[in-house]
Amino acid sequence: MKKYSIEKPETKWKEQLSEEQFRVLREKGTEAPHTGKYNVHFEDGEYFCAGCGEKLFDSEAKFESGCGWPSFDKAIEGKVEYIQDKTFGMIRTEILCANCGGHLGHVFDDGPTDTGQRYCVNSASINFNK
Repeated sequence: MKKYSIEKPETKWKEQLSEEQFRVLREKGTEAPHTGKYNVHFEDGEYFCAGCGEKLFDSEAKFESGCGWPSFDKAIEGKVEYIQDKTFGMIRTEILCANCGGHLGHVFDDGPTDTGQRYCVNSASINFNK
């Protein structure tokens, strides 16, 4: 198992996070499409891991994908970890916070910008600051 800079017992994560944040970040859950507070949120600012506060995405990287989850075309360099995910009979790339190992969502190679990437992120896994 990989060691992360921020590691806590699950009981401490449960105390710190909301029920939905814990389900997404620590249990690799997914929020229902079109329900997350950052899905159609386009203010200027920065997006941080809801678990540890690590900066993950800038608002300039956010775009409307229509997929139902917040989408970004790139992450802050070195802040996201990429893991092959073979659950549910699919092969996808899971994205985790590189600082605490919190599940963020998945990244796909179908983005509309020059990066070709679509980071599909659960709103419950991130916070926003202007």
